[in-house]
Amino acid sequence: MSNLLAIPVLLCLLGAGATFLAGRQPRLQRAISITAVAAVSVVAGLLVWLTDSETLVLWVGNWPEPLGIVLVADRLAALMLLVASLVSLAVLVYSTGQDEDEVRRETPVSIFHPTFLLLVAGVSNAFLAGDLFNLFVSFELLLFASYVLLTMGGTRDRIRAGSVYVVVNLVSSSLFLIALATTYAATGTVNLAQLADRLAQLPVEVQGVLQVLLLGVFSIKAAVFPLSAWLPHSYPTAPAPVTAVFAGLLTKVGVYAIIRTQTLLFPDSPLTTLAGVVGLATMLVGILGAIAQVEIKRMLSFTLISHIGFMVFGISLGSQEGYAGAIFYAAHHITIQCTLFLVAGLVERVGGTTALDRLGGLARVLPVLAVLFFIPAMNLAGIPPFSGFIAKLALLQAGVSAGTPIAWLLVAGGVVTSLLTLYAMAKVWARAFWGEAPERTLRNLRRFSDPATGSALPGLMVGSTVGLLLLATAFTVAAGPMYGYVSRSAAALLDGSYAAAVLGGGG
Repeated sequence: MSNLLAIPVLLCLLGAGATFLAGRQPRLQRAISITAVAAVSVVAGLLVWLTDSETLVLWVGNWPEPLGIVLVADRLAALMLLVASLVSLAVLVYSTGQDEDEVRRETPVSIFHPTFLLLVAGVSNAFLAGDLFNLFVSFELLLFASYVLLTMGGTRDRIRAGSVYVVVNLVSSSLFLIALATTYAATGTVNLAQLADRLAQLPVEVQGVLQVLLLGVFSIKAAVFPLSAWLPHSYPTAPAPVTAVFAGLLTKVGVYAIIRTQTLLFPDSPLTTLAGVVGLATMLVGILGAIAQVEIKRMLSFTLISHIGFMVFGISLGSQEGYAGAIFYAAHHITIQCTLFLVAGLVERVGGTTALDRLGGLARVLPVLAVLFFIPAMNLAGIPPFSGFIAKLALLQAGVSAGTPIAWLLVAGGVVTSLLTLYAMAKVWARAFWGEAPERTLRNLRRFSDPATGSALPGLMVGSTVGLLLLATAFTVAAGPMYGYVSRSAAALLDGSYAAAVLGGGG
């Protein structure tokens, strides 16, 4: 079964090559990319089931252990891979539903599909990487793809936003290389399982330097305050499918790397106070930025930063309950944030803009769109009984159990952030969905209306958004079994079983 670990990455890479060769056959490209990501989702689902009883390890090539590249899947990696692949599949279907002129302008098929598959390959490899260098390669692969996707269309705004994004990530990649070199010089390895043992033998000062270097790099990737200023300027300008997958996945790869690093390499140095202050600042600064916005995509970009703070909240506690809450929150947030950005794309299609002062009346003219926004918006705000409420409640309970001053501050900050998130979502609802529809919106409705159905919302775009909404709803319906799974994942992160499985030859 360990051979399954190579399939998600190989399928995406082979699919990228096949779609590149089929560049003049758009339908074939779409079929190949959707089939590849759907197959990855099936494999990921199988890995979730298998890893609940054992950690799977695959040594790539014929190198003697532990010198070669190793792929590892435990509960955390398998869950993140499954959620990421399902979200990617929904985004692909959404992009397929766009009109031909919209496709040529926003997501040119010949470029979009090969690059998108490379992005999914990088994300998949990041979750499965068992050494720091392979993790670095994963980041570079997904970043290379993201550079292309972010600037697709070549408009002035996208080039400007892409330039900021590229510069920030080049700096973070350089820092990652420095961290790799320093780690290897100090320990003689970059294998995560070996590092778990060797780092503990280093002087405390050296461990601290390595920890700060690695966490600094991953914090940039995760958009943790104060290293998050690049995100609101980069994401809103991209096409709707690109923005959605970026918001859902890329920052969560950084969060995943922080969780893996903290639990495996620095379990005795949780940096509780510092991480707690950073998490609190990320929550509050992000949501204050969100409520100041008058454009939906920018508002959602700031809420993305804010809710990364909730995950840092759980990580900072350094407890099983904290990590379980952070993992549950990450999985839930991937689906909700991606859904909201897809809905923002539908709003832009209908209204011609996502600026709140130029929208109105959408609930009356398109009640389906109003429902598609309202449910994930309430979920993001943490309204019962949605999964957002369950995730926030788990984190608040973990903070209360910790009982430290910084934990109590995080609990208070989490409550305030949730209330302000509700205010931000209510602001969008009141200004974009209530009132009378402006003439601009009515003209777009007539322009994009499907002669067969009389709908301005293509079935594939709505269907994929509904699919993500149902996935998020599944987190609510199956919250008990899922939280049990993430609790077992958190316990395994802290008991050293990951390193034992890798160095002991795997499952």
